[in-house]
Amino acid sequence: MADKQAKLELGGESHDFPVLEGTCGPDVVDIRKMYGTTGKFTYDPGYKSTASCESALTYIDGQEGVLLHRGYPIGQLAEKSSFMEVSYLLLNGELPSSDELDDFTYTITRHTMLHDQMRQFYQGFRRDAHPMAIMCGVVGALSAFYHDSTDISDPEHRKISSHRLIAKMPTIAAMAYKYSVGQPFLYPDNSLSYTGNFLRMTFGVPAEEYEVIPEVESAMDKIFILHADHEQNASTSTVRLAGSSGANPFACISAGIACLWGPAHGGANEAALNMLREIGTPDRIPHYIERAKDKNDPFRLMGFGHRVYKNYDPRAAVMQKTVREVFEALNVKDPVFETALQLEEIALNDDYFREKKLFPNVDFYSGIILSAIGFPTTMFTALFALARTVGWVAQWNEMISDPGQVIGRPRQLYTGPTQRDYVPLDQR
Repeated sequence: MADKQAKLELGGESHDFPVLEGTCGPDVVDIRKMYGTTGKFTYDPGYKSTASCESALTYIDGQEGVLLHRGYPIGQLAEKSSFMEVSYLLLNGELPSSDELDDFTYTITRHTMLHDQMRQFYQGFRRDAHPMAIMCGVVGALSAFYHDSTDISDPEHRKISSHRLIAKMPTIAAMAYKYSVGQPFLYPDNSLSYTGNFLRMTFGVPAEEYEVIPEVESAMDKIFILHADHEQNASTSTVRLAGSSGANPFACISAGIACLWGPAHGGANEAALNMLREIGTPDRIPHYIERAKDKNDPFRLMGFGHRVYKNYDPRAAVMQKTVREVFEALNVKDPVFETALQLEEIALNDDYFREKKLFPNVDFYSGIILSAIGFPTTMFTALFALARTVGWVAQWNEMISDPGQVIGRPRQLYTGPTQRDYVPLDQR
């Protein structure tokens, strides 16, 4: 029994519930036995005050602007690490040694190829299909091609399927882009890095040698790191809920992709870029700033503020520097990008936005960078899914390994009719 107890008074009766302590963050009142003890549920739409699981992966302190992966600050990982190293960390709990990282990278690199029959799978989609629609279908279909890694009770199967998902997602995303623009698919090149290989498969063509620009490769790797995991968000919770039923890992990740596709979740960077295009040029910023301050105006500054972070988004600090590096390397001369830089400066120094803590978030910067590199907005969420796959996989593995895991089954506050008798059709 926990040392701390929380007391709940209901109908003149007192009930005690254990208070659990994590290594960071607020204590948690354990109400798992509340219904059996009191006959009552809690009511928490959106799970704003509910811990749905125990996890050792990611910790967020939104008030202080802190994001830790296995205890390591996101800023340090983005500046000093690589996406492959962060992937290993999330999956295994510790940073790898040099040999461990080499072995892990080698394994992922050798799993990047897709079954050749899946090329035909793409042909079944309309040419103008959204990349996320394609990714939902293709990732779910992986379970039809890789039967040797779908036994979730086997740790080795779980390990293989995890590696396959992380490795094949860049290939799947690149092929979705290539299909949309009518270009031939490129096979993975095992001599390149994880991120460099993805860039080549996306923008390279068979007749030419593709040159990976170091600044672009570095920027993409940082974007992947910054989006790798973000605690129990909507898509991660979807993966866990699907996995709690015993569904195979490919189906669970496909479910996560479907959830991420929602504009309230994965589409924020696209919305931020569309806003910048609406503003158009720097001279129009003051007008839109005033509109954003007007409560009666529906216009909102997209890419500012965050549901979790009530301080500066720690991921945005990394992207702020990366934007300038990419612009300089690609010699970007677009008024939209100039608008973004000036809007950022004005908002950061405006008392209204500072008081309301409406700081630029990671979506404000990532959309600008991805557009400068050459990605259409339809690919933004697909890239988010690519990066988040390692987090989904790590969360899924953690859940499956928990001996106390049970199928997710939320309850409800029912407000419909009480029991009534059926009325025959001719009497209505």
